[in-house]
Amino acid sequence: MKTEDKWIRDQLVEHGKQLFNAPKQFVKFTKNDAADRLLNDLEHNPHAFVLACIMDRQIKAERAWFIPYRFLEKLDEDFSIGKLNMLSVDDVKQLMTNPEPLHRFAAKMAVFFHAAIHRIVEQYEGDASLIWKGRPSSANVVYRFLEFAGVGPKIANMAANILARDFKIPLADYYSIDISADVHVRRVFERLGLTFKNPTVDQCIFQARALYPKFPGLMDLPVWEIGRNWCRPKNPQCQACYMRVGCNTIRT
Repeated sequence: MKTEDKWIRDQLVEHGKQLFNAPKQFVKFTKNDAADRLLNDLEHNPHAFVLACIMDRQIKAERAWFIPYRFLEKLDEDFSIGKLNMLSVDDVKQLMTNPEPLHRFAAKMAVFFHAAIHRIVEQYEGDASLIWKGRPSSANVVYRFLEFAGVGPKIANMAANILARDFKIPLADYYSIDISADVHVRRVFERLGLTFKNPTVDQCIFQARALYPKFPGLMDLPVWEIGRNWCRPKNPQCQACYMRVGCNTIRT
């Protein structure tokens, strides 16, 4: 490993450990306190978190995570898994699309939403928290999310990472939690010099595994924050970023 890469790895891992070891706090997924309370209620409404994860694609994250709360409002404040299980796929499509679409691809997401409800009922006895209870391996948790219709590695790893990092859910290990290589992560990996220009998702994932194999996903939030806050596509705020000393873009 090059000296520059080691320095970058150490900085990202250190910041990741600080986030991972911080005391548990109320997670702000949206800009709405009531919606966030529903998503944070893993004891009574763990399915809200799972359904929100499944919705988090191709729209702003805050909008996607707000969808379970919009369902709660439309269902007269009853978001129980029993109530949801009574809905037909057409019912879910109606709730997802009227009077305004809750998602950019509302009809498609409605099918995934409905399928997820029935998977939780049939596979997990109506209790979505069984996906992560009992200190399962990280591979098991990621795989269980991958079994939901429409879920790929990006969402599955994001979900497992949030459970471990933010909700402090204990797992047997963290080897199988990868980074979720969105546009921010890919851009930052390239600019830091960890990958070549325009890296693929897989290139970023395997580079993260090479850099920190015991928990590749530990670097996910630090890298994402850099991309969201400073390392923007245009007019990056390099001098405000704590990685500026070792950044390949600044050096060149």
